[in-house]
Amino acid sequence: MKHTRSRRFGRLVAATAAAGLFTVPTAAVADTAPTVLGTEQGGDYVTSACDSTTVPLWSGRTMYGPKLVANVTGTSARFSVRDETTGAQDPVYTGEARAYGQWASVNAPGLLDGHSYAWHAWALQDTQLSAPSADCRFTVDTTSPTVTASSTDFPASGPATKYAGQTGTFVLTGLDPAPAGGQASGVACIRYGFRTLGVGGCDSSDAVKPAADGTATVAARVLDWGTNILNLQVIDNAGNVSYGSYTFSAPSNPNPPRVPGDVDGDGVPDVLLPDSAGNLQIISTGSGSTVPSATIRANWSPDRTSWAGYQLLHRGWDSSAHAPMDDLLIHANGSSALYFYSNQDYLSFTRSQMSVGRPTNCQNAAGAATACPTTFASDWGKADQLALIGSLDGRTVSSLLTVEDGNLWLFAKPGFSYRLSTARQLTDNGSWAGYDLVAPGPDSVGDLALWARDRATGELHAYPIPKQADGSRDFSALADPKANVVATGFTAAAYPTLGSSGDLNADGRPDLWAETADRHLLYFSGWSDPTDVGALR
Repeated sequence: MKHTRSRRFGRLVAATAAAGLFTVPTAAVADTAPTVLGTEQGGDYVTSACDSTTVPLWSGRTMYGPKLVANVTGTSARFSVRDETTGAQDPVYTGEARAYGQWASVNAPGLLDGHSYAWHAWALQDTQLSAPSADCRFTVDTTSPTVTASSTDFPASGPATKYAGQTGTFVLTGLDPAPAGGQASGVACIRYGFRTLGVGGCDSSDAVKPAADGTATVAARVLDWGTNILNLQVIDNAGNVSYGSYTFSAPSNPNPPRVPGDVDGDGVPDVLLPDSAGNLQIISTGSGSTVPSATIRANWSPDRTSWAGYQLLHRGWDSSAHAPMDDLLIHANGSSALYFYSNQDYLSFTRSQMSVGRPTNCQNAAGAATACPTTFASDWGKADQLALIGSLDGRTVSSLLTVEDGNLWLFAKPGFSYRLSTARQLTDNGSWAGYDLVAPGPDSVGDLALWARDRATGELHAYPIPKQADGSRDFSALADPKANVVATGFTAAAYPTLGSSGDLNADGRPDLWAETADRHLLYFSGWSDPTDVGALR
């Protein structure tokens, strides 16, 4: 609120300066009555027209009483407040304050909840008093607003009719939006969320306004199975804030949708991209737009400031086994750390973060055990490209491909929380330097592939990784990165970021997506026929 207050007050000062009201005070100008006056309303300084037809402002609960502000041409200002509810003509408060930059302010203590007040001010130069300003008016409301929540989808007691991962309707009641001359200022908005509510007001994306009947309806996706708490923050027109909550239980879905590339559990593959503020957007490929279905705040990123600058890996799950959404691996170029974010609950990336260790058991290109080369790193600092290739052996966790020192490495036999067991060097001639890796996931018969973009030429390559008769995978197509060109024109200048959502077309080809240089999101059928779905935030 302090930032908002100073901004509003700064505009008030600027407007006054533009009107020529800042003049050097002299002993002869104290007869000029204050012309710009303001009262604190809801944490903001609001100027008032100060006439009999203007609706009075509302003043909420404060530590020292409402703040009254006046622009004066003297060295000080004198203030007087009278109670219009009682009709008494004697002031209930008088006070003086020095002017700084021709602005003077006081707090009027001891005013009563529900009473309406009129106040005016004089400019004071030494002992010379100006004419009084016109009367300004406000009504005091120090009563905290209240709210009651209910839901037939997720009742507070009794069985729920929906599952975790689904959207429930919550009805908020007891909200008076229109005081119509009453003693309460009325509810301005209600903010809501299942996580801790951050700083914000009624213009926040998590705020709703009450209807004329004093109710509000919230549609919110329940992310966790088990006990959930819907947090509520109620803000009235006087700036009073109160808090409430609604506790309920959400059962786990016994038959959740299982789709590779799905992060938010709605059964549709997703694209993950940071917005311009560094927040992580979850964009559903089925929506046909760039409006995110969910946003993970920047302060939940590995460095707690932004999701930008990281490779975000979430492809390649065996969808028949994982429960049921993609987890997330995150790496920054040059960083020694590879982070694992578990997604056992819907979008629970805010709860868990751990580092993925490097295996010390190495294999050659044929898959035979061998000593690790002397250049083999003990951390992930050399990995300048990473891709989750998919499940190679029926496990629930994907294997990982990296480019290190220009060579392609396969980290396989993963266990719980990405405890990778083996490191297999697929190439040793440094030929993979300068390639961006894209993992499209399994095709219609379960075969895997790797796509790669040559950053120097813009050529797109597709390398098959078929399953052999003995159940192993054939990686021979990866020996020469220059082979298997399927498209051109995918330059790094035109498409800074490439990825694959993993959803299958009728022809069995996974889709490629791209972020353009002007931050538009494009979807491809395979790697052709691009569709621009709009600008990214």
